[in-house]
Amino acid sequence: MIDRLFTATLTFCLLIGGTLAIGSAMLGTDQPVAAPRAASAPAQVVQLERVVIVGKRLSPTTEVAQSDSETAPRVQ
Repeated sequence: MIDRLFTATLTFCLLIGGTLAIGSAMLGTDQPVAAPRAASAPAQVVQLERVVIVGKRLSPTTEVAQSDSETAPRVQ
């Protein structure tokens, strides 16, 4: 019975939290001061060095996932 109460309470709290989050985003009350300040500041651009990736495939040391009809008996 406690798991049913917990599930119902968790669902209700998530519903309320989602409603408040969407409502504050729609009304613009989440951060009214930070938005204009962030839009007016220029973004810092950084260019990194080029990276060359070289790869080669190594041969496996052991054979993996091999099935042979002689060694693997069939189960019926």
